[in-house]
Order: sequence, then C-alpha cells, then structure tokens
Amino acid sequence: MTATQAPGKSVGAPISRVEGHLKVRGAATYAYEHRLDEPAYLHPLQSTIANGRVAKIDASRAEAEPGVVAVLTHENAPKLEAVGDAELEILQNGEVGFRGQFIGAVIADTFEAARYAAGLVEIEYEERETDADFRPDRDDLYTPEQLNAGFEPDTSVGDVDGALASAAVKFDATYTTPREHNNPMEPHSSIAVWDEGELTLYESTQGVYWTQNTIAPLFGLDAEKVHVISPHVGGGFGSKGLPHANVVLAALAAMLVEGRPVKFALTRHMMFSVAGYRTPTIQRIRLGADAEGKLSAICNDVVEQTSKIKEFAEQTGTSARMMYDSSNIQTTHLLAALDVAVPSWLRAPGEAPGMFALESAMDEMAIECDLDPVEFRIMNEPEKDLESGLPFSSRGLVACLREGAERFGWDGRNPTPRSERDGRWLVGTGVASSVYPVFSMGGNAATIRADSDGKYVVEIGAADIGTGTWTTLGQIAADELGVSFEDVEMKIGDTKFPNASGAGGSSGITSWGSTLVEAARSLREKIEAEHGGNIPDEGVEASAKMPKNPHRKEYAMYAFGAHFVEARVDEDTGEVRVPRMTSVFAAGRIINAKTARSQFMGGMVMGLSAALHEESVLDTRFGHVVNHDFAEYHIPTNADVGELDISWIEEDDPYVNPMGSKGIGEIGIVGSAAAVANAVYHATGTRVRELPITPDKLIS
Repeated sequence: MTATQAPGKSVGAPISRVEGHLKVRGAATYAYEHRLDEPAYLHPLQSTIANGRVAKIDASRAEAEPGVVAVLTHENAPKLEAVGDAELEILQNGEVGFRGQFIGAVIADTFEAARYAAGLVEIEYEERETDADFRPDRDDLYTPEQLNAGFEPDTSVGDVDGALASAAVKFDATYTTPREHNNPMEPHSSIAVWDEGELTLYESTQGVYWTQNTIAPLFGLDAEKVHVISPHVGGGFGSKGLPHANVVLAALAAMLVEGRPVKFALTRHMMFSVAGYRTPTIQRIRLGADAEGKLSAICNDVVEQTSKIKEFAEQTGTSARMMYDSSNIQTTHLLAALDVAVPSWLRAPGEAPGMFALESAMDEMAIECDLDPVEFRIMNEPEKDLESGLPFSSRGLVACLREGAERFGWDGRNPTPRSERDGRWLVGTGVASSVYPVFSMGGNAATIRADSDGKYVVEIGAADIGTGTWTTLGQIAADELGVSFEDVEMKIGDTKFPNASGAGGSSGITSWGSTLVEAARSLREKIEAEHGGNIPDEGVEASAKMPKNPHRKEYAMYAFGAHFVEARVDEDTGEVRVPRMTSVFAAGRIINAKTARSQFMGGMVMGLSAALHEESVLDTRFGHVVNHDFAEYHIPTNADVGELDISWIEEDDPYVNPMGSKGIGEIGIVGSAAAVANAVYHATGTRVRELPITPDKLIS
C-alpha cells in the first residue's frame, strides 16, 4: 500500500490494489480454489459433430470405473425450465447444434478419474450436413431485429448514394476481422452445491447477479435461492459476462450426486468451443469527400456470423454513425447463421472491429485527399452527435490527437511509404482514433455502515475481474464520506451484498460509483439529522439505489483517444515489430492513476495482438477451431511489446456521473489495431485490410 491518503483526496491517486498482496502470495481465492468437504470432479462429454443428434450413449464402462460417482447424459439429466436459450438448455434432448457442445459429463472422486472415464463413454450420432462457411455472398443472410446493447441494425441519414456519386474524392474498400477468443488467464470455473433446494455457485463471473438472474429461472428457482460467490476473477474480457453452459452443467451434475459439491474448470481447449468468441466480420467502407477533404458520405455495410441455436449480433458499424462529420451516413448489418458455437462479448464488442475498418479507411482516404492523417481527422470533427442530434457532454478527440502527435514526434513525418529504413527494416508510422460510449447499467444498490471507531464498511455486489474495483470503489467512497482511504473496507463479489450490475461495457465505475456516492450522501445526511453529526456507539448505516442521471437525454456521452504507432517490417521475411506506441485518452476524471494506466495498457496490447497475432481458424468441414491452444493461437509476449507511452488529458465532464469519470476498460483496444495497420502500410506501401497482419500478406 501507498502512504495513508488524506480525507477527500483518494480519487486520482495511484493507490496500489488492496488485494494485491493476496494475489502475489497466491492467497486470493478464485472460484475453483474454495475448499469444500468431499468435492466431486466433473469432466464433460463434448460433441464431435457440429450438426445432428446423439443416437446412442453407452456409459457402462465409465460407470464401472473405480471412483466414478455418476455419468450425466440427456437420458438422466434433471429437467430444466424452457427459457428460450438453447445455449443454456443443455441435456434436455440429444440434439447437437455445434461441435464441442456439452452432451454429458462424468462425475468422479478425482479429476483424473473423471477425465479417464469420459474417454470410455461410447457415443453414436446421427449426423446432418454441417454448414459453417462464413461468406458475404450467401443467399440466406438476414438483418437482425436488434444489435447487441440495443442498437438498431440499420441507420441512414441523408442520401449516401447520391453523395458518393457526386463526391470529388471517392473511396470503397472491404476489411475483414477474424474470429477471436477471449482467453482470460483464469479459465471458466465453477463449484456447484445444492442444499435443501437452494444452489450455491462459487463462480468465475463478471457479475454475480447476472449469473444469479440467468441460472435461477433455468432451475425454476426464485433468484434469492441461488447464491453466487466470486471475490476474485482472473480476467474475463467479456466471456464471463453472462454465464455459459459450463455453469449449467456443473449445477446439473451437483443435483445428480445428491448435494455433494461438484468442481468444474474448463481446459484451454474447451474454452475455444463453449465460452464465447468475437464474431468474424466483413465490412465494406465507402467514403466520399469534397476537393478539400471534407467528408460528404460515410457508409459501413457489415456482414458477421452468428449461431443457428442462438443469435448474437455485434454492433460493428455503430461507431461510423457518430465518429466524423457528414450529412450522409449509412450503416447496415447482416448475419450468417451457421452450425457454430455461439459468439458473445469480447472486449469492446462492435467498436474494436468496427473502428479497425473505419480508421484504416480514414487513413486511406487521407492519402487520397493528399492530407495528413491527423489533420484529416481534425477537419472532419463533428459539432454534435450526428445520430442523436445531441451535443457531446465532452469530446476530447482533437486534444488527444494534438497531444499524441507532439508526444510521438509526428511533425516532420514524410508521408511517402517506404521512405525510411533502418538496415533491413522498413520503418513507418501510423495513427488512429479511439472511441467508446459512456454506458451505465441500472438496478444497483449499496449499503454503507459507519462504526464508532471511524471505520466504514461498504457493501455492493460488484465484481473485480482484475481491473482494480476493490480499490477504486474504496477511493470513491472515501472521498464522498470525507475520510481516509484506509478507513474504508469494501465487500463485493457476492449476492449476499446489495444488487449490482456486472462488469461489462466499461460501465462498472459509472454504475457502482454513482451508487456509492448516493449511499455515502445518505449516510452523511442520516448521521447529521439523527445523531447530531456524531456516529453512535452502536454504529449507523444507510442504503441507496443508483440515481437516474438527469443529463442522459441532454448529452451524447463518449470517451475518446488517439493511438500513434511505429512499425518496423523486415523487408525479406515480412516480420512486423512495434517498438513504440503512444496513446492519449480523454476519459473524464481518472479514479486511480495506477490502475487506469494498467487498463489502458491492457487494451493497447490487446489491440496490438489483434493486429498482428490473433485468429481462431475454423475448419468449415467440421465447425471446429483447429488452433485451440496457446501453441497455435498466438498472443503477444513481453518480447512483442515495445515502449508504451500512455497519458490522458484533464477532462472536466460533470454530466456523465457524480465522479465525472468515464469507462476505460475497453477504449484502449479500440482503434489500436488500425494504428498498427496504418503504420505497416507507411513502412511498406502494402495495404493489408485483413487481420491479422501476418508476414505472408507482406511478401509478394
């Protein structure tokens, strides 16, 4: 811990994580590590076909193995309630909708016995033809009714086709992004325990109440009969937002073994089939501009993938609706429903792939207009949100571009590709903008108790998925209470605490922090009104719900940023290295300088990873991701990450929430892949529009 913080001065300080000492000592308890008496262990049975049904299961050899407690299949599984979610309603029949789908499980006294016995179960299928080929020319593409987060699938302002036809400068290109898998450090893990009709889940989740509210209806339970415990989570990147079928499987298995705790952790291989992923996208970007470079038309037509058993429509094109100024803007979204696993959230769903395409296209358009890419973006800065017509509560993009250009040394850049080299290395620089909405989620509540010794206990069912929530919420509460940070004890990650939304959409601090501010104010008012400003010997507590933001309908609320990248490309091999990256953000008031820098850094590195490394390769014959481990699904290591210069501008935005903060968990990844791609083009003169940028795409 740092030195004691003075009352009212915790927010903004680089306070170290309060749970950090537990983590470095291995003492922080993650989901699979909770100690319970006589646990059983689960190993799943997964389908080896992508479409069809299980015709026969013979589990006799497995059931005869020493240590095997039970074999769970659709033939003996407890019945679930029909909730309209085929991803979660597992083992209710023999139908198979994607390869890797859970079709059963072996439960045994040890993990090793369960895994061995699972290999003894004999399964026969009636297989149907697999359709897993993602193409933009399919004749069965369709428009979803709604995109993720509630966005409309198609929007049109003005006359895009007419503006493109009359534009002095026209641009039309297609960009593709691949399937990507979240792969947090901690795999998805559960311990399920039934006791007198109530279920306890020790769960790795981004939201204990999200898990409770999803699982309870499946088992016909009132929500309060499902207790979810999740004090520490080893990352999620969206994949642990809403629960997947692994949670249901653990709960079903625990019912079958008469209340004995059942432990289940996905292997890395399993995470590539049952825990979500980012959908691949194909995006056609069309831009039009006048002779001076002022945009007259912006269009992003998106095709992406979903599963036949459950729809997920990523909001890929939505950033194009508000990012740059134009009187004519159009976005469309089409889905291809395939025999594949269900896609889901991955850090900055929509914005990350969408801004790769838009910011790459903006770079190409700047070149077509013979303009500097930074100045081209600045001259197309909008005065208001073009989709809603509302003014921005604050919009720091230009400040980020200016500050980033100065810090990076952009001035004097030779715009000509292949104009700089260092030995065999071709050297280039690139820029891209970043944006992420200021989301908030309702239903939050908090309780704060003051003790006579001057200590405060704050309870809220929030989640810390490695972002620093344990610490930042304590800072917010301490400042609003007017006490030192060390006088505040946080209690989170459990449904026994007041209701809280999950960690998703960079909404956590906005939602939970606003709730804590309200609870702290209620407590101070109660102490003053009922106790004359003094805390009684027996203590005093107050609760509050998250207040509505009166400015939500008055302003468009976003965080912004700018990425600058230097790329070096080996002329002979096509190897790409990124020795330095400078990013500047405008994200309102920064709650904790240390954890904020960590969040920005993580996003930037993830964007670098998307640009150069990550791709889940699907064998379309079988609907199977073939590179389902870290040997072949590539992510950057320390050697791949160069100097990261991270900063933020001071931004005063009183409209977003009582703290003046904006979400920062996802903005770092948005646009960063495009900045890398733009730098690679500047270095080589080769434009790669298909991620990841691998050496084969740079060698002719």
